Amino acid sequence: MMADYNRWANARLYEASASLAEELFKKPVGVYFKSLHGTLNHLLTSDRIWMHRLDRTGTHPDRLDAIIFEDLAPLRRAREVEDLRIIQYVQGLAEGDFDKIWGYHTLSGSAQQQPIRDILAHLFNHQTHHRGQAHAALTALGIAEPASLDLVIMQRERK
Repeated sequence: MMADYNRWANARLYEASASLAEELFKKPVGVYFKSLHGTLNHLLTSDRIWMHRLDRTGTHPDRLDAIIFEDLAPLRRAREVEDLRIIQYVQGLAEGDFDKIWGYHTLSGSAQQQPIRDILAHLFNHQTHHRGQAHAALTALGIAEPASLDLVIMQRERK
């Protein structure tokens, strides 16, 4: 459910972002990664980092503030691919896999291990946190009422 919600919420966020002029998309608005552009790049970067830790495939930047894509269109396409990757990873897990202790290294090289369930909880919670900042950025940039990103809205739509 959370992997599906993640894709749904990201699609709504990108749809709203597509209505902005490029200068507004990149305009600093006081969020942690400065702009909507920086925030959406961070979310893709961090997901690529976490997914590489989980499935040992793909590449990722070594900085959380990396700008992978300068323009919204290729960033959006990459986001869609990453969201599908997350869904496929989660769907490929057996029930018992969620409790497996998984080892990985942080960007600084520190060895860590924790249950896959906890890693996924962090990945989805992190997405929600920064999507909230992106939603606030959209409001600050003049999107009077960006589409709701509430999980319950997705659930109601899919009933």
